[in-house]
Amino acid sequence: MQYTRLGRSSLKVSRICLGTMHFGGVAPEEECFKIMDRALELGINFFDTANVYGGHGNHGHSEQIIGKWFSQRAGSREKVILATKVYGNMVDVDLPNEGDGISLYKVRKHCADSLRRLQTDHIDLYQVHHFVRDMSGEEFWGIFEKLVADGDVLYMGSSNFPGWGLAKFQMLAWQRGFMGLVSEQAQYNLLSRFPELDVLPAAREFGIGVIPYMPMAGGLLTGKLRSLDGTRTREVEQEYGINLGEHNSQLMGFSKLCRELGEKEHIVAIAWTLAHPAVSSPIVGIRTVEQLDGIERAADLKLSPEVLAKLDQLFDINHGRPLQPGEAPEAFSW
Repeated sequence: MQYTRLGRSSLKVSRICLGTMHFGGVAPEEECFKIMDRALELGINFFDTANVYGGHGNHGHSEQIIGKWFSQRAGSREKVILATKVYGNMVDVDLPNEGDGISLYKVRKHCADSLRRLQTDHIDLYQVHHFVRDMSGEEFWGIFEKLVADGDVLYMGSSNFPGWGLAKFQMLAWQRGFMGLVSEQAQYNLLSRFPELDVLPAAREFGIGVIPYMPMAGGLLTGKLRSLDGTRTREVEQEYGINLGEHNSQLMGFSKLCRELGEKEHIVAIAWTLAHPAVSSPIVGIRTVEQLDGIERAADLKLSPEVLAKLDQLFDINHGRPLQPGEAPEAFSW
């Protein structure tokens, strides 16, 4: 396994991050334990979860499973860089201070709840799950500065932030003498390249390591040309505006290129995200332990400039929109 620093921090994480969104919802506890055991065997030291993960009506179950695994695997906590998130409603009722968003009042409680479920005394990377627009920098950073000062949290990250949002909150943190954000989670894959416009350039400029989620586009980039495992085929097709099937020349061309390289489609898809200099560690959302087989190859695979150019041709970022490949503003200006 390859390792890298997370953003401008000195924290070293594996170039593959284990995503646990399916823990407790799709994947049962016993399978989750096998997945985490195997991940450590492969050298994956970076685990990502969120307080809302666990399946419908079962928020927190993912964290509970990870915490139980820690308690039953002596020394495992010290081997894992543990990331979780805060933002969502954990009670599913309309209470004034429990809806989506963050506040000092809410985060203090939710952080304590995550620590209890995870059976740990600290969170290595605490991430704001969604962008917050109507909040002062004083309250935003005041919340997390205290958590860091108290030792409950070591590093701060964000998720689903725009480029200007990363710049705003990073500058506010530095003005306060605080380290600020070391990571940003963004949906980034060959079928979702909009982060290239400003999120990835902003992250690189401000020393924020990008942790792409859904690098395989929900399974569309795994070579399954007819249908995906489970019931998400139509949902994922609608999300990306494409249809599976032999008529899909784009995905057929992708599989053909991967065969020429002698690599599996999901390995190439993950390796492609790692080719971007702003990317630290893509998240692989695992449902079965078998899905980890050979995943370490993605961290080692270096795609040549010629292959990257072919992938650009196959996955034109225009998608019918007036955009050119590259960063903002050149991507949409004259």
